Amino acid sequence: QVQLVESGGGSVQAGGSLRLSCAASEYTYSSYCMAWFRQAPGKEREGVAAIYTGGDTTNYADSVKGRFTISLDNAKNTLYLQMNSLKPEDTAMYYCAADYEHLGGDCLRRGYNGMGYWGKGTLVTVSS
Repeated sequence: QVQLVESGGGSVQAGGSLRLSCAASEYTYSSYCMAWFRQAPGKEREGVAAIYTGGDTTNYADSVKGRFTISLDNAKNTLYLQMNSLKPEDTAMYYCAADYEHLGGDCLRRGYNGMGYWGKGTLVTVSS
């Protein structure tokens, strides 16, 4: 079974930065895509950023475009999310997810069952 472990969450002031990491127990290059999702209190889980391992193409939610950058280091089997210019609205539990079944399609718009594996999450809190 694939395991995903997130790290890097914490508390920062608005305008600050954080870098999240997701370590995978299996080769990341064998996945179709990996992605970051988040869930804020009282809200639905939403896709934040996705990366496709084949061509290293990426996709972002409109709310984070220009501020967040997703990247993948296949040599380290680690997914990253660089978050800059953080806003209080970014406060949420951030989850790493991966599709090792190659279901295809837009990974950013997948539901919980649309991604084969999930991490336990790392909490990001942005204060004003």
